[in-house]
Amino acid sequence: MRKIEKVIAILPIRSQSQRVKHKNVRLINGKPLYYYIIHTLKQCQTINRIVINTDYTTIHHEFRDDPQVIMMERANHLKGNCNMNLVIESVLKEIKGDYFLQTHATNPLLQSSTIDNVVKRIFQYKNSYDSLFSVTKVQKRFWSLDGEPLNHSIVDEPTTQILEPYFEENSCIYLFSRESFLKNKSRIGTKPMMYEIPKNESWDIDDEEDMQLIIKLMN
Repeated sequence: MRKIEKVIAILPIRSQSQRVKHKNVRLINGKPLYYYIIHTLKQCQTINRIVINTDYTTIHHEFRDDPQVIMMERANHLKGNCNMNLVIESVLKEIKGDYFLQTHATNPLLQSSTIDNVVKRIFQYKNSYDSLFSVTKVQKRFWSLDGEPLNHSIVDEPTTQILEPYFEENSCIYLFSRESFLKNKSRIGTKPMMYEIPKNESWDIDDEEDMQLIIKLMN
């Protein structure tokens, strides 16, 4: 049987959320939001260790003795809303490894089987791609701010099924090599693979409306 390649997961959890206060620790079904993605990552066959980068003292205490987890204190200049690539860069300076997968606590519906499939896919084609990010396919009629149709004609009014699809970066999964990140200073390299994941797993909590929807779905 072929050996399963493993990667290190990076999970940033910041305390200073702007649009939804303390969303990463909000309780859903009696458990904090971050619990769900950590549980998912622990179920993955392709994840070696989980690096949690956070400024939440309670999370440090909860996982400091967990053998599957490496705790990292969030640097002061990276607290609050910051460039995620800078957070990843700080992790790579301290953690050894060749391949990394970054996800968010705000992706509670993401499944371990999807993560495993993503890792297997990038290693299958690692000579052709230097990174991978997850997307959601969208086939809708889009308009510009000035009221101009962007991907359709008003006269033709095609059914959405035959429209050329667009692909939304859904912020669920980013997979990259150390070499690619250091070269490009970005989790998305110069030769990225787009990987479509199931729509029901691709929810990312950005605002209170998203939070309430996720709570209903998980109930």
